[in-house]
Amino acid sequence: MDGIVIGEGVLLDARPASVLTRVLAALIDLAVLFAGVLALFLLIGLLPLPDSDAVGRVLGVVVIAGVTVVTPTAVDTLSRGRSLGKLAVGIRIVRDDGGPIVFRQSLVRALVGVVELWLTFGSVAVICSAVHPQGKRVGDILAGTYAVRVRGVRRDSFVVLMPPRLAWWARSADVARLPDGLALSVRQFLARAPQLHPGSRVELGTALTREVERYVRPLPPAGTHPEEFLAAVIAERRDRELHRLHREAQLEAAEAALVQRLPHEIPDPVD
Repeated sequence: MDGIVIGEGVLLDARPASVLTRVLAALIDLAVLFAGVLALFLLIGLLPLPDSDAVGRVLGVVVIAGVTVVTPTAVDTLSRGRSLGKLAVGIRIVRDDGGPIVFRQSLVRALVGVVELWLTFGSVAVICSAVHPQGKRVGDILAGTYAVRVRGVRRDSFVVLMPPRLAWWARSADVARLPDGLALSVRQFLARAPQLHPGSRVELGTALTREVERYVRPLPPAGTHPEEFLAAVIAERRDRELHRLHREAQLEAAEAALVQRLPHEIPDPVD
């Protein structure tokens, strides 16, 4: 596989990031985090807080939890696996299927990181990443994630076209939303199908068709080619989503216009 194209149109190298690259990214993140904690302590020192052991203990617990769990979880979730350190070295944390990580996976990585990163000074993470085939640390294994390289370029995303002879069927079919991983796999397959070995192309297309058929009713006419079926489903889901977003934008614009109107019986000003 040459790479994975994610939703933002960024090309991810299929090869896992090296241990040294991940260590460098972690050191950069640690330096940024240390600077943030230092600034936080300086700010706390300026506040008129009561001078007591209880307050000190509470602040200590809050700071430790924020540094070890809250901040890493928030950064990974909001940046979709690209902290400042990872951005600097050109890597990204993704799910095993290539999709962006979500809150649950970020939280698992952060909680496990309390032990394998903080309590052991990163030694467990380095050893695990060095011996794992995909360079995963323990948190990645439990969360179902890994680090991949991100090429510093963007390319046009592959556009799936609706097969003309299936357009009538797709418009009337009940096409449920596909899981993110399955939808990504289908788009990748359709984009790379002409480059695949004929045997692998048929095998993979048939397997994906069986998976997608679980979310579609009624099924397409008998004899439909798997690749045409997959393209019709992806194209129809995209068009329906775009139509929904367009309709919501129109409703929001209409509601905004009503809010800006003057009360009943008071004429609107004339320009």
